Amino acid sequence: MDAMPPRPPLMPPRSIAPRLIAIASGKGGVGKTWFAITLAHAMAREGHAVLLFDGDIGLANVDVQLGLTPLHDLGAVVTGRVSLAQAVMRHPEGGFDILAGSSGSGALSALDPVHLERTLTALRQTAGRYDTVLLDLGAGLERAVRRMAAAADTLLVLATEEPTSLTDAYAVLKLYGLDRLNGDARVVVNQAASLAAGERTYATLRRACATFLGHEPPLAGVVRRDEKVRDAIRRQTLLLTRHPGSQAAADMESAARAVAVQPKAA
Repeated sequence: MDAMPPRPPLMPPRSIAPRLIAIASGKGGVGKTWFAITLAHAMAREGHAVLLFDGDIGLANVDVQLGLTPLHDLGAVVTGRVSLAQAVMRHPEGGFDILAGSSGSGALSALDPVHLERTLTALRQTAGRYDTVLLDLGAGLERAVRRMAAAADTLLVLATEEPTSLTDAYAVLKLYGLDRLNGDARVVVNQAASLAAGERTYATLRRACATFLGHEPPLAGVVRRDEKVRDAIRRQTLLLTRHPGSQAAADMESAARAVAVQPKAA
């Protein structure tokens, strides 16, 4: 892996309030981290100043997927060795910033509420330098994951056509509705066999939400299954750089435009 250079001095605060977008799945294996990385790249290409926050201390892999070795990570921030702003690093090729997680240092669930709130406060302060902050949350429904999801302005819930994925995505949406009344939750179907198949998968989840939760989260996008994604991950490169003409790249660019639309005022 290539050592990641320190980030240049932070940009001055922006006049428009930053938007925090959390990305969750409820379970692993649905391509959540790859989606977060590619969404950050797609939004940066559209001119957004983006920070990608790897919110899973125990199983972090944003840096692994990108082939980078950060000088500091979220673990160092949590323990107070460096500030959050000092831990932020630049991805020159992607045009976005990263706060890496820390694999093997204990699950995010082990964070006590004081440290968690301190981290969220620091994140909000640093977020003022960006248009958008993407929070790649850990899989599962642990307390810390729920708290970080509720702190975001928008929650993107990834699901695949697998029944267990749909069940877990439903659970995430249900708990988010309890934690964030009238929150902006949206669904992304990943690894779909086709656009039509992805829309059918979404329809199944939408009906369950309508029946049991009383609301229907909108569809933010469908990303088709594409061997080019596997190739980009294997080579630790960005999909939109390595395979810009692939169908998954087109789907991600479409999803990025949809996600960029601000939620309607409650």
